[in-house]
Amino acid sequence: MADIHILVVEDEQRLAEILRRQLSETGYSVDIAYDGYVGKNLVQRNEYNLVILDINLPLINGYDLCREIRKTNNKIPIIMLTAFGAPDNKVAGFEAGADDYVVKPFDFRELLARVNVFLRRSELNDAPVQKLRLADLEMNLVTKTVTRSEKKIDLTAKEFLLLETFLKNRDKLLTREFIIEQVWGIEFDPSTNIIDVYINYLRKKIDRDFEPRLIHTKYGFGFYCSERGM
Repeated sequence: MADIHILVVEDEQRLAEILRRQLSETGYSVDIAYDGYVGKNLVQRNEYNLVILDINLPLINGYDLCREIRKTNNKIPIIMLTAFGAPDNKVAGFEAGADDYVVKPFDFRELLARVNVFLRRSELNDAPVQKLRLADLEMNLVTKTVTRSEKKIDLTAKEFLLLETFLKNRDKLLTREFIIEQVWGIEFDPSTNIIDVYINYLRKKIDRDFEPRLIHTKYGFGFYCSERGM
């Protein structure tokens, strides 16, 4: 299970180290962040299978960090582990995007059982996706082909990856930073117009001769792919 990577964001160092040791003994790979800012950076740089998140954190609290994670990742299970046990706190945690809420003090066996439930659920949901669809647009990830209204559309490798990024994040507003990291794998350079160039290429191929338009711009914020405007 060493390929299962868990992030624990907990400012109480003794508890964080106990969780690291116990989860590691179970077979999981564990990273620790002692504040919300470091936790946010780790989530942005690494692929995690699950996050265990305290609420009362320095720099960025658990509610806000949970919201930040959910802006780009709706699939990763997030378990809030906190001393705040009031109903209002639990409601706020779930509204921020948490999947589960465990109140301290807790029994590690119960926490581990919950971790395992979410990891098994994620494995079932992670079956390889072969096709992506939006309106009459279809992308086959196996044959690397794209059609719209059953008409074949020829895309370059970068155009294909850009469209795939849009379709996997349909109806979500994507920033320039996110797009360039996902498609080009580099840090965002504000002076570059490469994103605009490639989005223009895509629009000419998949939108110009079809309805409805699927690629939209929200000026000052980014781009999104949807059958309707925001």
